[in-house]
Amino acid sequence: QVQLVESGGGLVQPGGSLRLSCAASGSTFSFDPMGWYRQAPGKQRELVARITSGGITNYADSVKGRFTISRDNAKNTVYLRMNSLKPEDTAVYYCNAAVNWRGDYWGQGTQVTVSS
Repeated sequence: QVQLVESGGGLVQPGGSLRLSCAASGSTFSFDPMGWYRQAPGKQRELVARITSGGITNYADSVKGRFTISRDNAKNTVYLRMNSLKPEDTAVYYCNAAVNWRGDYWGQGTQVTVSS
């Protein structure tokens, strides 16, 4: 049974930083790709960033230059480093993964609030 467990959310002031982590388990095959989505109140869930096992990344335009996604393949863990946070980054952030590009697995979500 695939499980994605997120950690690292919280309250931060504008301009601050946070790092999210997501540990995947439950598969003997590669978790590929892995990524982060977010959903703000009243809005649709949107892709924030995604990374393949080979390190190819893509980002939403709104976070380019501020967020960095990375992964540790040995630990089946994906990270999202968020710098220069803005109030509009406030959302529930969800980890997402496929197994060898099949399936669609989600974490439980972690709240990120950017406010002074």
